[in-house]
Amino acid sequence: MRIRSLGVIDDAVVELSPGFTAVTGETGAGKTMVVTSLGLLLGGRADPALVRIGAKAAVVEGRITVSDGDTVALRAEEAGAEIEDGALLISRTVSAEGRSRAHLGGRSVPVGVLSELADELVAVHGQTDQQGLLKPARQRQALDRYAGDGVAVPHAEYAAAYRRLRAVATELDELTTRARERAQEADLLRFGLNEIAAVEPLAGEDADLAAEAERLGHAEALASAASLAHTALAGNPEDPEGIDATTVVAAAGRSLDAVRTHDAALAALADRIGEISILLSDVAGELAGYADQLDADPLRLAAVEERRAALTALTRKYGEDITAVLAWAREGAARLTELEGDDDRIGELTAERDALRAELSVLGQSLTDARNRAAELFAEAVTAELASLAMPHARVSFAIRQIEAADEASGIEIDGRSVAYGPSGADEVELLLAPHPGAQPRPIAKGASGGELSRVMLAVEVVFAGADPVPTYLFDEVDAGVGGKAAVEVGRRLAKLARSAQVVVVTHLPQVAAFADRQLLVEKTVDGAVTSSGVTVLEGEDRVRELSRMLAGQEDSQTARAHAEELLAAARVDS
Repeated sequence: MRIRSLGVIDDAVVELSPGFTAVTGETGAGKTMVVTSLGLLLGGRADPALVRIGAKAAVVEGRITVSDGDTVALRAEEAGAEIEDGALLISRTVSAEGRSRAHLGGRSVPVGVLSELADELVAVHGQTDQQGLLKPARQRQALDRYAGDGVAVPHAEYAAAYRRLRAVATELDELTTRARERAQEADLLRFGLNEIAAVEPLAGEDADLAAEAERLGHAEALASAASLAHTALAGNPEDPEGIDATTVVAAAGRSLDAVRTHDAALAALADRIGEISILLSDVAGELAGYADQLDADPLRLAAVEERRAALTALTRKYGEDITAVLAWAREGAARLTELEGDDDRIGELTAERDALRAELSVLGQSLTDARNRAAELFAEAVTAELASLAMPHARVSFAIRQIEAADEASGIEIDGRSVAYGPSGADEVELLLAPHPGAQPRPIAKGASGGELSRVMLAVEVVFAGADPVPTYLFDEVDAGVGGKAAVEVGRRLAKLARSAQVVVVTHLPQVAAFADRQLLVEKTVDGAVTSSGVTVLEGEDRVRELSRMLAGQEDSQTARAHAEELLAAARVDS
C-alpha cells in the first residue's frame, strides 16, 4: 500500500509479506493508520478528519493479488476494472471537505463496490471487535457466522416465516382495532352508493342535458333565426318577387353555362357555382326541417332542469362531473365489498397466524438445535486454541437460553415451553469461560482477567479465521494485556495461521513480532510526520535493535539485545 496525507503519515509505502507481517513502532507513530488505510481501500467510512492538516486530500493506493475466476476478480471485472498479471489496483481518495472517490483497476467505481469485495479479501480483527464480542447479541451473530450453512439455512427459513407472521399480525391488528372506523366507512359508502343508484345517472348525461336546456330556453329565438335564414336562401313563397340567394346563384350559373365550352377556366368557375347552388339548397332544406322540429315545450324544459338538479346534487358530493361520479361509485362498491368481507378476512388471517406460529415453533426448534450443535464445535475449537495460548486448563462453552413468554399467545414453543421470539429466533447466546478446573463457567466479560480476555478473544478470532475463507487477516493490537509466556504463544499461534494465509499484526509485543516473516517499523520524523522513509523493513541488526527497544526501551542495552536475539532464534526454531 502507498499512503499519502493520512493522519500522521505524510507519504509512506507499506510492503506486506505473503506470510506473517508485524507492524511495530512507538505509541502514536502511526501504526494504526495501516489498519485505517486498509479500511478505506475496502470501502470504509471516509472521515475528513483523517486528512493530514494542510493537505487537500488523503490518498491510499493498494495492489492486491487475485486469481482468475475467483469471486473478487469476477466482481471487479463486472465493475469494469482491469486486472494485469493477477494484480488488482485499488485507490481511495478522501478530500478535506469530506468528498470521497474510489478507483478499481483503473476505473472509477462507487465506494459500495469496494465494500462488496471486503468480505472476500480481508478479515479485520481489532480491539473494537473484542469489545463488541462481549455483547450477547454479537456472540449470537458470531456463533451463527461460524456455523455457516448449518445455521444460515434454517435461519433463512425462520426469518421468512417470521416476516410473514409480522405482516399477518399487523393486518389482523388493523382489522380488529379499527373495526368501528371501518364500519363507519362502510355506512358512508352504502349511503353514497344508494343515493347514486336512486338517480341512475348515465355517462355524459349532464353535458347532454345542459345542451338541451340551452336549446329549449331559447327555442323562439332559434326558430325565428332559422326561418329568416331559410327565407334568405330559398325565398318566401308568399312573395314571388322577392330575391333569394338560391335564385341569384342559379342565375349566375346559367349565364356561365351558356359560354363554358369556349374557356376551360370559365367552365371550372361554372362548376364551382354549381356546387354552391347544391350546398345552398341542402342548407335551406335543413333549416326548414330544423324550424319545423324545434318545439318550445315548457314541460320538457322543466323536466330537464329537474334532472339536472338531481345530477348536480351528485356532482357536489362525489365528483366534478357525472363521469367522475360513476368512477367513485365503482371504487366505492369495490371498497364496500372489501369492508364487508372483513369478518371472513379476520378468520382467514387468524388461521394463518396460528399456522405460522406453529411453523415458527418447528423452525425455531431447528434453529436452536443447529446452534447447539455449532456451539459444541465452536467451544471445542476455541478451547483448543486456548491450550495453544498458554491457557491449557481453560474451558469455553456457550449458554443458549430462551426467555419465557409473557403469555402463551405471545410466544412460540421451544423444548415444550412457550418462549419469547424475535427475527433471529428464540435464543439468547452467551460465551462462558471456566479459566481453571473447578471454576464455574462465567460470562467472558466477568470470568477473565485482562490478559485472559485478550487471549480468549484472539482464540475466537483465530477460530473465525479458520472458518472464514479469506486470504488476509489483520489483527490490530489484539494482544493487548498479554505478556510473558502467553505472548510467546500468541506469536507462535499467529505464525501457524500465517502458513495458510497472509497475516498482518499491529503489535507492541516483541514476543509476537519475533515470529513474523517480515517486520515493519513505523517511525516519525522530528516534525511529527511519517515520510516515505518512515516505514521500513527491518532486517538483521535493525530488527534486533527494534526488538531490544520493544523489550527494554533501550536499543543499545546488551541484555535487551541478547534477549532479542534469543527471541528471534527461538521463533525460527518454532516456525
